[in-house]
Amino acid sequence: MSTQTPQSSSPNGDGVIAPAANESSRVEHEVANDNAKRGGFFRGSSARNFGLILALVVLCIAGTVSAGERFASVDNLMVVLSQASIIGVLSIGMTFVITAGGIDLSVGSVLGLASVWATTLSTQAYAEAWGWWVIVLTSLLVGLGAGVVNGVLIAYGKVVAFIATLAMMVAARGFAELIAGRRTQIVNVDSFLETFRGDILGIPVIVWIFVLVAVGGWFLLNRTTFGRRTVAVGGNPEAARLAGIKVKRHTMYLYALVGLTAGIASVMMLARTTAGSSTNGMLYELDAIAAVVVGGTLLVGGRGTIVGTVLGVLIFATLTNIFIQANLDSSVQAIAKGAIIVVAVLLQQRFSSRAKTS
Repeated sequence: MSTQTPQSSSPNGDGVIAPAANESSRVEHEVANDNAKRGGFFRGSSARNFGLILALVVLCIAGTVSAGERFASVDNLMVVLSQASIIGVLSIGMTFVITAGGIDLSVGSVLGLASVWATTLSTQAYAEAWGWWVIVLTSLLVGLGAGVVNGVLIAYGKVVAFIATLAMMVAARGFAELIAGRRTQIVNVDSFLETFRGDILGIPVIVWIFVLVAVGGWFLLNRTTFGRRTVAVGGNPEAARLAGIKVKRHTMYLYALVGLTAGIASVMMLARTTAGSSTNGMLYELDAIAAVVVGGTLLVGGRGTIVGTVLGVLIFATLTNIFIQANLDSSVQAIAKGAIIVVAVLLQQRFSSRAKTS
Protein backbone atom coordinates (compact mmCIF):
# COMPACT_ATOMS: atom_id res chain seq x y z
CA MET A 1 0.00 0.00 0.00
CA SER A 2 1.41 3.36 -1.08
CA THR A 3 1.57 6.31 1.25
CA GLN A 4 1.20 9.92 0.24
CA THR A 5 4.07 12.12 1.36
CA PRO A 6 3.24 15.60 2.59
CA GLN A 7 4.21 18.55 0.44
CA SER A 8 7.02 19.75 2.63
CA SER A 9 10.67 20.60 2.18
CA SER A 10 12.88 17.73 1.09
CA PRO A 11 16.62 17.36 0.61
CA ASN A 12 17.97 17.76 -2.90
CA GLY A 13 20.95 16.00 -4.40
CA ASP A 14 23.39 18.16 -2.48
CA GLY A 15 21.79 17.40 0.84
CA VAL A 16 20.35 20.92 1.09
CA ILE A 17 16.72 21.23 2.06
CA ALA A 18 14.77 22.73 -0.83
CA PRO A 19 11.63 24.72 -0.12
CA ALA A 20 8.22 23.42 -1.06
CA ALA A 21 6.66 24.86 -4.16
CA ASN A 22 4.20 26.95 -2.18
CA GLU A 23 6.59 27.91 0.63
CA SER A 24 7.38 31.36 -0.78
CA SER A 25 3.69 32.24 -0.97
CA ARG A 26 3.13 30.92 2.56
CA VAL A 27 5.90 33.07 4.01
CA GLU A 28 4.59 36.16 2.20
CA HIS A 29 1.13 35.64 3.68
CA GLU A 30 2.60 34.94 7.11
CA VAL A 31 4.37 38.30 6.93
CA ALA A 32 1.16 40.04 5.93
CA ASN A 33 -0.77 38.34 8.77
CA ASP A 34 1.96 39.20 11.27
CA ASN A 35 1.79 42.87 10.29
CA ALA A 36 -1.97 42.80 10.71
CA LYS A 37 -1.70 41.16 14.14
CA ARG A 38 0.57 43.91 15.40
CA GLY A 39 -2.69 45.28 15.65
CA GLY A 40 -5.29 47.23 17.41
CA PHE A 41 -5.81 50.88 16.86
CA PHE A 42 -3.46 51.93 19.61
CA ARG A 43 -0.65 49.55 18.63
CA GLY A 44 -0.73 49.35 14.85
CA SER A 45 -0.19 51.66 11.92
CA SER A 46 -3.45 53.48 12.65
CA ALA A 47 -2.04 54.83 15.91
CA ARG A 48 1.18 55.96 14.22
CA ASN A 49 -0.71 57.66 11.42
CA PHE A 50 -3.07 59.31 13.89
CA GLY A 51 -0.08 60.72 15.77
CA LEU A 52 1.42 62.06 12.53
CA ILE A 53 -1.89 63.66 11.52
CA LEU A 54 -2.16 65.23 14.96
CA ALA A 55 1.39 66.62 14.64
CA LEU A 56 0.55 68.02 11.19
CA VAL A 57 -2.60 69.69 12.54
CA VAL A 58 -0.63 71.24 15.41
CA LEU A 59 1.91 72.61 12.93
CA CYS A 60 -0.86 74.08 10.78
CA ILE A 61 -2.40 75.77 13.82
CA ALA A 62 1.02 77.14 14.83
CA GLY A 63 1.57 78.45 11.30
CA THR A 64 -1.83 80.12 11.21
CA VAL A 65 -1.26 81.76 14.60
CA SER A 66 2.23 82.99 13.71
CA ALA A 67 1.68 84.08 10.10
CA GLY A 68 -2.09 84.44 9.82
CA GLU A 69 -3.56 84.56 6.31
CA ARG A 70 -0.12 84.37 4.69
CA PHE A 71 0.16 80.78 5.92
CA ALA A 72 -3.49 79.77 5.64
CA SER A 73 -3.98 81.02 2.07
CA VAL A 74 -4.65 78.63 -0.81
CA ASP A 75 -1.60 79.97 -2.66
CA ASN A 76 0.66 79.09 0.26
CA LEU A 77 -0.94 75.62 0.48
CA MET A 78 -0.03 75.04 -3.16
CA VAL A 79 3.52 76.19 -2.41
CA VAL A 80 3.80 73.69 0.48
CA LEU A 81 2.44 70.86 -1.65
CA SER A 82 4.76 71.72 -4.54
CA GLN A 83 7.76 71.76 -2.23
CA ALA A 84 6.70 68.44 -0.73
CA SER A 85 6.10 66.73 -4.06
CA ILE A 86 9.68 66.25 -5.25
CA ILE A 87 10.96 64.98 -1.90
CA GLY A 88 7.75 62.97 -1.62
CA VAL A 89 8.37 60.99 -4.81
CA LEU A 90 11.94 60.24 -3.69
CA SER A 91 10.60 59.19 -0.29
CA ILE A 92 8.15 56.71 -1.81
CA GLY A 93 11.00 54.87 -3.50
CA MET A 94 13.13 55.14 -0.37
CA THR A 95 10.34 53.52 1.66
CA PHE A 96 10.65 50.31 -0.35
CA VAL A 97 14.44 50.14 0.04
CA ILE A 98 14.41 50.83 3.78
CA THR A 99 11.53 48.39 4.31
CA ALA A 100 13.78 45.73 2.78
CA GLY A 101 16.58 46.66 5.19
CA GLY A 102 18.61 48.73 2.72
CA ILE A 103 19.50 52.38 2.21
CA ASP A 104 20.13 54.64 -0.79
CA LEU A 105 22.30 57.73 -0.35
CA SER A 106 22.47 58.49 -4.07
CA VAL A 107 18.93 59.55 -4.99
CA GLY A 108 19.64 63.29 -4.77
CA SER A 109 22.73 63.02 -6.98
CA VAL A 110 20.91 60.75 -9.44
CA LEU A 111 18.14 63.36 -9.62
CA GLY A 112 20.76 66.01 -10.46
CA LEU A 113 22.41 63.80 -13.09
CA ALA A 114 19.06 62.99 -14.72
CA SER A 115 18.08 66.68 -14.82
CA VAL A 116 21.39 67.59 -16.49
CA TRP A 117 21.28 64.75 -19.01
CA ALA A 118 17.69 65.59 -19.93
CA THR A 119 18.53 69.25 -20.64
CA THR A 120 21.62 68.89 -22.83
CA LEU A 121 21.44 70.67 -26.18
CA SER A 122 21.12 67.39 -28.07
CA THR A 123 18.34 66.06 -25.85
CA GLN A 124 16.39 69.31 -26.13
CA ALA A 125 16.90 69.34 -29.90
CA TYR A 126 15.34 65.87 -30.15
CA ALA A 127 12.54 67.02 -27.83
CA GLU A 128 11.83 70.01 -30.05
CA ALA A 129 11.53 67.68 -33.02
CA TRP A 130 9.70 64.73 -31.46
CA GLY A 131 7.98 66.04 -28.35
CA TRP A 132 8.41 66.64 -24.63
CA TRP A 133 8.38 62.91 -23.90
CA VAL A 134 12.06 62.75 -24.97
CA ILE A 135 13.05 64.77 -21.89
CA VAL A 136 10.85 62.61 -19.65
CA LEU A 137 12.14 59.35 -21.11
CA THR A 138 15.76 60.48 -20.75
CA SER A 139 15.24 61.36 -17.09
CA LEU A 140 13.55 58.05 -16.35
CA LEU A 141 16.20 55.98 -18.12
CA VAL A 142 19.07 57.76 -16.36
CA GLY A 143 17.41 57.24 -12.96
CA LEU A 144 16.56 53.61 -13.73
CA GLY A 145 20.07 52.91 -15.01
CA ALA A 146 21.72 54.32 -11.89
CA GLY A 147 19.35 52.30 -9.73
CA VAL A 148 20.15 49.08 -11.59
CA VAL A 149 23.89 49.71 -11.16
CA ASN A 150 23.34 50.17 -7.41
CA GLY A 151 21.20 47.04 -7.26
CA VAL A 152 23.71 44.86 -9.12
CA LEU A 153 26.60 46.04 -6.94
CA ILE A 154 24.66 45.41 -3.74
CA ALA A 155 22.82 42.20 -4.63
CA TYR A 156 25.36 40.39 -6.80
CA GLY A 157 28.59 42.23 -6.02
CA LYS A 158 27.87 41.94 -2.28
CA VAL A 159 28.91 45.56 -1.71
CA VAL A 160 27.38 47.06 1.44
CA ALA A 161 24.44 49.29 0.46
CA PHE A 162 25.85 52.26 2.36
CA ILE A 163 29.15 52.09 0.45
CA ALA A 164 27.68 51.33 -2.98
CA THR A 165 25.16 54.16 -2.88
CA LEU A 166 27.70 56.53 -1.33
CA ALA A 167 29.97 55.84 -4.31
CA MET A 168 27.06 56.45 -6.68
CA MET A 169 26.24 59.69 -4.87
CA VAL A 170 29.74 61.03 -5.49
CA ALA A 171 30.08 59.63 -9.02
CA ALA A 172 26.67 60.81 -10.24
CA ARG A 173 27.28 64.33 -8.96
CA GLY A 174 30.70 64.42 -10.62
CA PHE A 175 29.30 63.05 -13.88
CA ALA A 176 26.58 65.72 -13.84
CA GLU A 177 29.21 68.45 -13.36
CA LEU A 178 31.24 67.03 -16.24
CA ILE A 179 28.27 66.95 -18.62
CA ALA A 180 27.03 70.43 -17.71
CA GLY A 181 30.48 72.00 -17.39
CA ARG A 182 29.33 73.34 -14.01
CA ARG A 183 26.77 75.48 -15.83
CA THR A 184 23.00 75.66 -15.47
CA GLN A 185 21.10 74.38 -18.51
CA ILE A 186 17.79 76.14 -19.16
CA VAL A 187 14.79 74.19 -20.47
CA ASN A 188 13.74 75.73 -23.78
CA VAL A 189 11.21 73.12 -24.91
CA ASP A 190 7.86 74.92 -24.79
CA SER A 191 5.77 71.73 -24.99
CA PHE A 192 7.47 70.37 -21.85
CA LEU A 193 6.96 73.60 -19.92
CA GLU A 194 3.32 73.89 -20.99
CA THR A 195 2.63 70.30 -19.95
CA PHE A 196 4.35 70.15 -16.58
CA ARG A 197 4.23 73.74 -15.32
CA GLY A 198 0.48 73.98 -15.62
CA ASP A 199 -2.23 72.86 -13.24
CA ILE A 200 -5.25 70.58 -13.23
CA LEU A 201 -8.29 71.72 -11.26
CA GLY A 202 -6.17 74.48 -9.76
CA ILE A 203 -3.57 72.02 -8.43
CA PRO A 204 -0.05 71.98 -9.96
CA VAL A 205 0.76 69.05 -12.22
CA ILE A 206 3.76 68.04 -10.10
CA VAL A 207 1.45 67.62 -7.10
CA TRP A 208 -0.74 65.30 -9.13
CA ILE A 209 2.36 63.31 -10.08
CA PHE A 210 3.18 62.94 -6.38
CA VAL A 211 -0.35 61.76 -5.68
CA LEU A 212 -0.20 59.16 -8.45
CA VAL A 213 3.21 57.88 -7.31
CA ALA A 214 2.00 57.69 -3.68
CA VAL A 215 -1.15 55.76 -4.62
CA GLY A 216 0.85 53.43 -6.86
CA GLY A 217 3.43 52.92 -4.11
CA TRP A 218 0.75 52.13 -1.53
CA PHE A 219 -0.87 49.58 -3.83
CA LEU A 220 2.49 47.99 -4.70
CA LEU A 221 3.57 47.65 -1.06
CA ASN A 222 0.25 46.59 0.46
CA ARG A 223 -1.64 44.74 -2.22
CA THR A 224 0.92 42.85 -4.31
CA THR A 225 3.32 39.93 -3.99
CA PHE A 226 6.18 42.36 -4.63
CA GLY A 227 5.27 44.29 -1.49
CA ARG A 228 4.93 41.17 0.66
CA ARG A 229 8.30 39.94 -0.55
CA THR A 230 9.83 43.34 0.25
CA VAL A 231 8.62 43.11 3.85
CA ALA A 232 9.77 39.49 4.10
CA VAL A 233 13.26 40.32 2.85
CA GLY A 234 13.52 43.19 5.32
CA GLY A 235 12.26 41.08 8.20
CA ASN A 236 14.62 38.15 7.68
CA PRO A 237 16.46 37.83 4.36
CA GLU A 238 17.82 34.36 5.14
CA ALA A 239 14.37 33.01 5.99
CA ALA A 240 13.02 34.65 2.84
CA ARG A 241 15.74 32.96 0.78
CA LEU A 242 15.04 29.57 2.32
CA ALA A 243 11.35 30.10 1.59
CA GLY A 244 12.12 30.39 -2.10
CA ILE A 245 12.16 34.18 -2.56
CA LYS A 246 14.95 35.24 -4.92
CA VAL A 247 16.40 37.80 -2.51
CA LYS A 248 19.21 39.02 -4.78
CA ARG A 249 16.96 39.62 -7.74
CA HIS A 250 14.35 41.29 -5.57
CA THR A 251 16.99 43.56 -4.04
CA MET A 252 18.10 44.65 -7.52
CA TYR A 253 14.48 45.41 -8.41
CA LEU A 254 14.13 47.58 -5.29
CA TYR A 255 17.13 49.74 -6.14
CA ALA A 256 15.94 50.00 -9.74
CA LEU A 257 12.61 51.21 -8.35
CA VAL A 258 14.15 53.92 -6.18
CA GLY A 259 16.30 54.99 -9.15
CA LEU A 260 13.15 55.27 -11.25
CA THR A 261 11.54 57.52 -8.65
CA ALA A 262 14.66 59.71 -8.78
CA GLY A 263 14.11 60.01 -12.53
CA ILE A 264 10.48 61.00 -11.97
CA ALA A 265 11.56 63.54 -9.37
CA SER A 266 14.04 65.05 -11.84
CA VAL A 267 11.19 65.67 -14.31
CA MET A 268 9.31 67.44 -11.51
CA MET A 269 12.42 69.45 -10.64
CA LEU A 270 12.79 70.56 -14.25
CA ALA A 271 9.14 71.59 -14.30
CA ARG A 272 9.51 73.58 -11.09
CA THR A 273 12.87 75.28 -11.77
CA THR A 274 13.00 75.14 -15.63
CA ALA A 275 16.70 74.31 -15.32
CA GLY A 276 18.98 71.30 -15.20
CA SER A 277 21.92 71.65 -12.84
CA SER A 278 24.45 69.41 -11.14
CA THR A 279 23.36 71.01 -7.85
CA ASN A 280 19.74 69.87 -8.25
CA GLY A 281 18.72 67.46 -5.48
CA MET A 282 21.60 68.40 -3.18
CA LEU A 283 21.11 66.52 0.13
CA TYR A 284 17.60 65.44 -0.90
CA GLU A 285 18.50 61.88 0.09
CA LEU A 286 18.72 62.99 3.72
CA ASP A 287 15.30 64.65 3.57
CA ALA A 288 13.81 61.53 2.00
CA ILE A 289 15.30 59.23 4.64
CA ALA A 290 14.11 61.57 7.39
CA ALA A 291 10.54 61.58 6.03
CA VAL A 292 10.52 57.78 5.76
CA VAL A 293 11.80 57.29 9.32
CA VAL A 294 9.46 59.87 10.83
CA GLY A 295 6.61 58.25 8.92
CA GLY A 296 7.13 54.97 10.78
CA THR A 297 9.15 52.75 8.46
CA LEU A 298 11.71 50.78 10.47
CA LEU A 299 15.34 51.56 9.65
CA VAL A 300 16.25 47.92 10.29
CA GLY A 301 13.64 46.76 7.79
CA GLY A 302 10.60 44.53 8.06
CA ARG A 303 7.96 47.26 8.28
CA GLY A 304 7.06 50.00 5.84
CA THR A 305 4.25 52.48 5.43
CA ILE A 306 3.52 54.67 2.43
CA VAL A 307 0.81 56.65 4.25
CA GLY A 308 3.25 57.41 7.06
CA THR A 309 5.90 58.49 4.55
CA VAL A 310 3.49 60.92 2.88
CA LEU A 311 2.58 62.38 6.27
CA GLY A 312 6.26 62.65 7.18
CA VAL A 313 6.95 64.55 3.96
CA LEU A 314 4.05 66.94 4.63
CA ILE A 315 5.21 67.53 8.22
CA PHE A 316 8.70 68.56 7.11
CA ALA A 317 7.38 70.70 4.24
CA THR A 318 4.95 72.47 6.57
CA LEU A 319 7.64 72.99 9.20
CA THR A 320 9.98 74.51 6.61
CA ASN A 321 7.22 76.81 5.37
CA ILE A 322 6.48 78.00 8.91
CA PHE A 323 10.16 78.82 9.44
CA ILE A 324 10.27 80.74 6.17
CA GLN A 325 7.11 82.67 7.03
CA ALA A 326 8.61 83.55 10.42
CA ASN A 327 11.95 84.57 8.83
CA LEU A 328 13.87 82.12 11.02
CA ASP A 329 17.44 81.19 10.18
CA SER A 330 18.00 78.02 8.13
CA SER A 331 20.25 76.74 10.93
CA VAL A 332 17.24 76.69 13.26
CA GLN A 333 15.36 74.66 10.65
CA ALA A 334 18.18 72.12 10.52
CA ILE A 335 18.26 71.82 14.31
CA ALA A 336 14.49 71.29 14.45
CA LYS A 337 14.60 68.62 11.74
CA GLY A 338 17.44 66.83 13.51
CA ALA A 339 15.52 66.83 16.79
CA ILE A 340 12.43 65.39 15.08
CA ILE A 341 14.48 62.59 13.49
CA VAL A 342 16.11 61.66 16.81
CA VAL A 343 12.74 61.56 18.58
CA ALA A 344 11.28 59.39 15.79
CA VAL A 345 14.15 56.89 15.99
CA LEU A 346 13.91 56.72 19.79
CA LEU A 347 10.19 56.04 19.56
CA GLN A 348 10.86 53.32 16.97
CA GLN A 349 13.32 51.62 19.29
CA ARG A 350 10.92 51.82 22.22
CA PHE A 351 7.99 50.35 20.31
CA SER A 352 10.21 47.67 18.74
CA SER A 353 11.44 46.53 22.15
CA ARG A 354 7.85 46.39 23.40
CA ALA A 355 6.82 44.30 20.43
CA LYS A 356 9.64 41.81 21.07
CA THR A 357 8.70 41.37 24.73
CA SER A 358 4.96 41.08 24.09
